[in-house]
Amino acid sequence: MTDPASTASTARWLSLGPASRLVGVDPDTLRRWADDGLVEAYVTPGGHRRFDRRAIETLVAGRKSGHRPLASLGASPESLNRAYQRSYRPGAVAHSVPANDAVERERYRRDGRRLVEALVAHLDAPATDTAARAKAEADATTLVDDLARRLAVAGMSLTEAVGLFVAARRPFLDELTGLGRRRALDAARLAALYEAASGLLDRLLLRLIATFQEASAAGR
Repeated sequence: MTDPASTASTARWLSLGPASRLVGVDPDTLRRWADDGLVEAYVTPGGHRRFDRRAIETLVAGRKSGHRPLASLGASPESLNRAYQRSYRPGAVAHSVPANDAVERERYRRDGRRLVEALVAHLDAPATDTAARAKAEADATTLVDDLARRLAVAGMSLTEAVGLFVAARRPFLDELTGLGRRRALDAARLAALYEAASGLLDRLLLRLIATFQEASAAGR
């Protein structure tokens, strides 16, 4: 005879496959959300993830909620740029750029602010507004292309250029995660923001590498 308590417990906890189907995302996506702390889950002694059905149903409901601009949640380009400034440390190699004068250093800072603005514009555009999202990504790509060429011309190695970009993406993603926790943002909205930002930054990193290699080859 089946134990009712055991049946209730089994029904409450969902494995990765059923949970991802309920949310409507790929299992790898839900696994990544759990690893990043965006969705609560626990791991069984056998190494399998289990998701609380009620939390997943809340996540599903949140995915159907209305769109709110990042600025209304406290993540304006200005606040995100301040997050970058807080992350910088004097003399940190990962944040060093080959700028020999004040004018050049200001150009790097200005382009950094413009890149953050493009990232925010991309994230703020509704998923249905493909034109706005494409324009924001194109603006970001143009800035990354220019940065890659300047770093290559300045003699920075590809490893150093990639390290610079990777170090710069961390404050942006950290600020998004922190924003969700401070504002008690629903898990679906936070996960969607994080996923969109990570995807765009990954594409920009690949573009940086390709453009840097092209510029380096042309300069030989």
